[in-house]
Amino acid sequence: MAARGWRPAAAAAIAAARPGGGGPGPGPGSGSGSAPASEPVPEPAAPATAALYVHWPYCRKRCSYCNFNKYVVPAVDEAAVRACLVREARTLLHLSQVQSVTSVFFGGGTPSLASPRTIAAVLEAVAGAAHLPAGAEVTLEANPGSAGTPRLAGFREAGVNRLSIGVQSLDDAELRLLGREHTAAEAQGAVEAARGLFPGRTSVDLLFGLPGQSRDAWTRGLEAALGLCDDHVSLYQLTLERGTALAAQVWGGALPVPPQDLLADMYQTARAMLAAAGFRHYEVSNFARKGALSTHNLSYWRAEQYIGVGPGAHGRFVPWGEGGRSREARVQTLEPDAWMREVQSRGHGTRRRVVLSPLEQLEEVLALGLRTDEGITHERWGQFSPHLSLEAVFGVPGEAKDLQQQGWLVLDGGGLRCSWEGLALLDSLLPDLLCQLQHRWALPAALPRPGRGAEEKPDGGQGRWRSRGEHNGLAGVVSGGE
Repeated sequence: MAARGWRPAAAAAIAAARPGGGGPGPGPGSGSGSAPASEPVPEPAAPATAALYVHWPYCRKRCSYCNFNKYVVPAVDEAAVRACLVREARTLLHLSQVQSVTSVFFGGGTPSLASPRTIAAVLEAVAGAAHLPAGAEVTLEANPGSAGTPRLAGFREAGVNRLSIGVQSLDDAELRLLGREHTAAEAQGAVEAARGLFPGRTSVDLLFGLPGQSRDAWTRGLEAALGLCDDHVSLYQLTLERGTALAAQVWGGALPVPPQDLLADMYQTARAMLAAAGFRHYEVSNFARKGALSTHNLSYWRAEQYIGVGPGAHGRFVPWGEGGRSREARVQTLEPDAWMREVQSRGHGTRRRVVLSPLEQLEEVLALGLRTDEGITHERWGQFSPHLSLEAVFGVPGEAKDLQQQGWLVLDGGGLRCSWEGLALLDSLLPDLLCQLQHRWALPAALPRPGRGAEEKPDGGQGRWRSRGEHNGLAGVVSGGE
């Protein structure tokens, strides 16, 4: 493993380093963007890197708001799960033929319930199948109830160098409403322990818009969180999901529905408070100080390759090892026992594969890239659309031009991005921008739309920008996890 650049013994040194931030410099931003109808679409070159997401599906209990792919079982055969995670990681890395893994993220579920031995085994498998640089970001999601100092120290020894802690609230009444198993005091202790072991690389998740929550209560909670962790904060508006206990209480009239104006006010208040505290609002839901951006999540928003391992994990990569030449959206089998049987029989548990058309890929580039303050650079857009530039799509009269004139959108030499005001309204801006992209794509002068790959399934909706699944893949960046 040392020859490949990753060593568990170096974890303490890695933890002291700051995660990287920023993105590629501005690329060319001019040109009509049209291509002759006879010009073929160039095949993509094999990307040299990918991020890796690993899903641990088990929890001790199901929270009242949660509909993620997680399971509460009497006992977990961890040795069997570990063996399958290792085998699937090796198989999918071989299929992708990537040379280097840029980051690893253990999500769930509650991956802090796994043993450090399991985390180390997966990282060793990754380092054996591809280069895992010594400074690569390795994040573990943790619940305060399973994040004591000895356990966290074990994860650090295994190779973890960043913690994402599902605090959600520092108010005991709110935690009970959410069905969390920890108290505010336990959350505070877990964050303090994490910051001691992972200085500069600790993130906290917070939820706002709870039924009955006031703006003042939210402000007090955020102030308390900032006094506890000033590295990285992820803020998620509570979404009432069908099938959850909390949604049933609200829709049944037992709890009040949070007013939309109040939700917007809470979000804007949080943005102002965090900016005043020196945080960079680098993504719709994410804020960082001192360069502590999540490089793993940036790989999603920049539309880079990522490989999903574990039950229900999502991925986006080109399966060069199978002779594929097009980017695929992949979803692993959801249910853990069925997933393990598939991994044991054929090396991986991929349940669904969809070849993404060039237009579908651009839709994802647009929808995800605009979530960040850096937006979409001309260089990144050109990697997916070499013949139809950002200027050709969004610099002409239409919806995008109107949004620029209204101050919500910016198109310049750096690329396409939302203004500070526009970032808060992205959900309402995207439909018009997607319509304009689809319209420009369909024009006779624009790049011809290639036919779908032979291996694509007829249900081509999976993997499109509208898909909002569990806390990994695309949805890992739009919803709060554990």
